[in-house]
Amino acid sequence: MQAAAGAAPGWGTATGSADTGAEGTSAPSLSAGLATPEFAEVRELFDSFLSDDPGYSAQLSVYRRGTKVVDLCGGPGLVPGDITGTYSCSKGVAAFVIALLVQDGRLDLDQTVASYWPEFGVQGKDRLTVRQALSHQAGLPGVVGGISLAEFTTAGAARRLAASAPLWRPGTAFGYHALTMGILMEELCRRTAGMPLQGLYDQRIRRPWVIDFFLGLPEDQEPRYREVLYDPDPAQPWLDPLSLDGLGSNAPVSTIMELPNHRVVRASGMSSAGGVGSAEGLARLYAAATTGVDGRPPFLSPGTIDLMAAEQVWGMDRCSGSENAFAVVFMKPQPGRNFGSHLAFGHEGANAALGFADPGYGLGFGYVPRRSEEGRTGGRAQRLSAAVRRAAHAAS
Repeated sequence: MQAAAGAAPGWGTATGSADTGAEGTSAPSLSAGLATPEFAEVRELFDSFLSDDPGYSAQLSVYRRGTKVVDLCGGPGLVPGDITGTYSCSKGVAAFVIALLVQDGRLDLDQTVASYWPEFGVQGKDRLTVRQALSHQAGLPGVVGGISLAEFTTAGAARRLAASAPLWRPGTAFGYHALTMGILMEELCRRTAGMPLQGLYDQRIRRPWVIDFFLGLPEDQEPRYREVLYDPDPAQPWLDPLSLDGLGSNAPVSTIMELPNHRVVRASGMSSAGGVGSAEGLARLYAAATTGVDGRPPFLSPGTIDLMAAEQVWGMDRCSGSENAFAVVFMKPQPGRNFGSHLAFGHEGANAALGFADPGYGLGFGYVPRRSEEGRTGGRAQRLSAAVRRAAHAAS
């Protein structure tokens, strides 16, 4: 079953609604959609963002124990059923394909990457394990000279990455592989499953679970797409393409913030940053994987979740120079990105979109803003996550 163009699963009318208070009075809401009484505080916070900033628009969705409890949309230029770019939230989505390969026994996290991809085992990378590579320890945040957008969707990108020398001794440090993480995941999928990661995601996850998130946006879904809005920084200093930051962002070949606004990127579904979807799609995906939805059991076993969600690295990120924490592909909560309990795992995007599961509270969470915003400590997504967890705790 596939969501029809123009309507995300679970949405009714796009009109606003009212919450009824304890005294029976109703207060008009600025947002459209669902918030169950237990999660009224979450709607109030979301509406406060809409009230404080007339230019703010976003979607927020939450599943708890497999049931949708929040599904909100508000602000100009974004209505229920719209989809937009989510940048590196795509890595979290693609990581569920990796999780299925692990669960199926096709991929062993403690085998070397070269055992699946022999051409990779050069330039000192022969002992790098899959676990290390998928937790940003490979020392391959970029390729000298950059990779063209078209090349990201071909075997050429994988060949260039396989031939590259690591920028640090693999396994001795970690640094965010902003774009090359997608190449690693996609090639490991091709080598173990014999098909593209995007195809396996469609076959095993998106279609059977009715997930409103795409790694490769079909042409018939294009009318639903809304461009990500962002404000270029006129004071942005020159980015040295040979620096760690420059290599990691593929400078000067691509402009990260423009990626999902290119049809070629949306169509290819590059798993590092090309995913497109709704907040409801992100929340439903994380719920389907961990708690199940619609009365169905989750598609990942508890053992697989434990393997994928266990923290692998924490500390100073070699590329960004800031604190970071990673499981296998997934981000983990830490003081600078405090989105969930110690059991939570997920991924944020460059525009502050966020998707995660929090098994401690039985949550699947999705947040997608229309305009790019700051996403770290104190950001809207973090504040909404805290409100969701408070409500879930109180409802326990």
